[in-house]
Amino acid sequence: MKALKQFSIPFTGLKLGKHQFDFEIDKSFFDAFEHSLVKDGALKATVELDKQETMLILGFHVEGTIKLNCDKCLSDFDQPIELDERQIVKFAEDAEGEEEDLEIIILPRKETAIDVSELIYEFITVAVPFINKCEQAGQTCDEQMLNTLDKLQAGNEEQEEQIDDPRWEALKKLK
Repeated sequence: MKALKQFSIPFTGLKLGKHQFDFEIDKSFFDAFEHSLVKDGALKATVELDKQETMLILGFHVEGTIKLNCDKCLSDFDQPIELDERQIVKFAEDAEGEEEDLEIIILPRKETAIDVSELIYEFITVAVPFINKCEQAGQTCDEQMLNTLDKLQAGNEEQEEQIDDPRWEALKKLK
């Protein structure tokens, strides 16, 4: 997790009001997360921290490209993404006794910094399309790979037709 140390924002020394933090996201960021859908990318994340007396309001703007595999031709392509998200962080004396809410993060008052790496990772992961195709990024699929896949599929169909189960032959004789 040393690669993610830069994503920790110390908020105790900040004055009340808005503060901006910029982060560069690359392959090392995604390597820090096990079983990540995204393996590589070139993104810029801007976090606007609005410090108030009892809470922090975090505004996220992430823009750039991520590398995905096409589900159709299996080639890599760059998928552009741009997203804006917001997260509220409240302070509490005892964070254990507070109700869990997906919209609000509860931090103990003694905390001095907040790690935004997991939030940024989740926002990027949710922005990944369910079905990945080269056409989404304005590219064309690899024709050579598509032809190879078609040949392999045709070969499998022929094999399935040639392999007859002898049990079916015995049942056909009963007609």
